[in-house]
Amino acid sequence: MVMGYRPREQAQGLVEYALILILVAAVVIIIVALVGPAVGNLFSNAVGNI
Repeated sequence: MVMGYRPREQAQGLVEYALILILVAAVVIIIVALVGPAVGNLFSNAVGNI
């Protein structure tokens, strides 16, 4: 085993997890932006009917 090899692997794993986290966050933001107004209208209508 070459000295210093393992920390690079750990750093690479950390970068991969960070990229996955960024991707998931972007998808959640897009979904909330697209579905948010519809959900807001649904709750407004429900409260208005009460």
